[in-house]
Parts: sequence; structure tokens; C-alpha cells
Amino acid sequence: MSATDGDKPDAKSGSKFVVWAALAGNLAIAVVKFFAAAVSGSSAMLSEGVHSLVDTGNEVLLLYGMKRSSRPPDAMHPLGYGRELYFWSFVVALLIFAVGAGVSVYEGIAHLREPEAIRSPRTVFIVLGISALFEGASWFISFREFRSKQAGATLWQAFRRSKDPPSFMVLFEDSAALLGIAVAAAGTWLSVATGELHWDGIASLVIGAILAVVAVLLARESKTLLIGERGDPALSAAVKAIAGGIDGVGRANSIASVQLAPDQVVVYLSLEFAAELTTPKIEAAVIELEKQVRANHAEVTAIFVKPQSASEAHRRAESGESGVSPDIYEGFEPTSPVDA
Repeated sequence: MSATDGDKPDAKSGSKFVVWAALAGNLAIAVVKFFAAAVSGSSAMLSEGVHSLVDTGNEVLLLYGMKRSSRPPDAMHPLGYGRELYFWSFVVALLIFAVGAGVSVYEGIAHLREPEAIRSPRTVFIVLGISALFEGASWFISFREFRSKQAGATLWQAFRRSKDPPSFMVLFEDSAALLGIAVAAAGTWLSVATGELHWDGIASLVIGAILAVVAVLLARESKTLLIGERGDPALSAAVKAIAGGIDGVGRANSIASVQLAPDQVVVYLSLEFAAELTTPKIEAAVIELEKQVRANHAEVTAIFVKPQSASEAHRRAESGESGVSPDIYEGFEPTSPVDA
């Protein structure tokens, strides 16, 4: 038994503004960096140009994923296209690794083998300074948006809890960009100050390593969302509490939720109804459950209810027949009333 709605909330959020801001900034910075790389011959500056160009393409893919994920359900995809955002987020992580980190490492090795003098260090420093201002502004916007959604948590906890890849991806990209600018500046200064041209190539390798680490972190988080990460435990507790207050529901045996998109969650409930309820009354109880959940939690786009006794639900979960992890029954008491 299920309760669904054909009109899903739009997957775009405040993070769309963050992505657009990052797109505009990275495109402008990429052009300036490539110009500076051509003038100076700096390997680190070329790596930074590639980095900004990759980030620009990433923002385009994230915007595309946000648009595609907001499409309503159809016959082929009855739960909609929410996870398409997570797919494109994973592609972005792969691009950062393969193109951003790969080109930076290649350039670094090439300049270590055949060092080239930096012809116009002043141009490099001016461009890096301008880039730092643009990247810093983008970082501030993305950081403020990210923290507004994850108040009360550390940055690492907020990253692991977030279900909105565009928000943390732009923040990570901007953080990597600022680190890359600092490394490029250091490599250029060391090359000019010491006359040791290998520092430029070393800086390019370090930039590649930074991008590789960021790419692995983003790919790992995007992968867990793509294959089906649970929704917020607080949301599950709230829905279970609502179910327990519906007339005719004896107890809520279990609940599982799956994140489809930042603002799309599917909930599965095992409920035990009063023995005297007829089928029409059970249907009416499910409709009332859907109504109350939607009124308080708009991100819940579908609710699937399985009428089931407590003991049977527990037995099926332990045997694996239910298709859900037995972990959702941790602390379960077959004879206990509904708990919030």
C-alpha cells in the first residue's frame, strides 16, 4: 500500500545560486589563468588554468543534474529522477580526478624533466591575486549556504550528513582552488627567488595531489548517495511518531527511509493496525498518515505502508525476507507500543 504524489518538490535549492556564482567566477578566472600561463610559461599556472576550466565544466554538469532531477515521475521512473543529481555529482568527482588532477600531475612531471624559466613572474602574481579574490568570494558564498543548512555540526560532520552535493562540492572545489593558488604562488616565488626551476613543476604536482584528495572524498560521498543512503534519522523518528498517532494504528514496527535527492525522500513503514479495522478504514488511515506527513515534511515524496504484525515484521527482517536491513529493528520490542 502506498501514498505518492505526482508533483515533486523542485530539486533546485539555495545551492543553485552558489553553483551559478561559482560558474561565473571560474570561467573568468580560467581565461585569465591561461593567458598568464601563455605569457609566463609557468607550469603551476597552467595547472591552475586547467583546474578552473574543470571547475567551470563541473558547475555546468551540476546545474544540468539539478534540472534533470526535478522532473516528475513517469511510467518508466515511478519515483522520479531525483538520483540523477547524485549521478552527475559522481561524474563531477571523476572529472576532478581524471582531468584536474591528471593534467596537473602530467604538467608537473613534464616540467621536472624539462624545466622552463618563468618569463613574467609579476603577471603570475597579479593573476593569482585576482583569482584569490574571485575564489574567496565564491568560497564565502558557498560556505555561508552550506553552514546555514548544517548549523550545530562540525564541517566534517556537516559534509557527511549533507544530502545536497552541489552545496558541498562547490565548497570543496573553492577550498581546493584557494589552496592551489597558494601553492602556485609559492612555487613561482621559490623558482624566481632560488633560481631552481624545478619548484614550478613540484607546485604543479602538489596541486594535482590536492585535487586527487578532494576528488576521492567527493566521489565517496556521491557514491553512497547514488546507491541509496538513508534519510535523516530525525525525519524517520518524526514520521514514526506521526504514524503512532493515527487512529487505528496499534504500533509502528519499523521505518526505513531512502534519500532520492536533497529534497526528495521515500519512506517505508511497517504498521500494525487494530484487528477490527476493515480494508476501507485501513486505507483511510494511510491517507491520513500521508496528509499529516506531507503537511509537516514536504521532502517526503512517497510513503509505502505494509500492514504487518510486530512479530512477523521482526521475523522477516531477521531472515532477510523483508528486503531491509535488520538494523532498523535495533532495540525493537515486539510487545512495546509505538515509540517516537
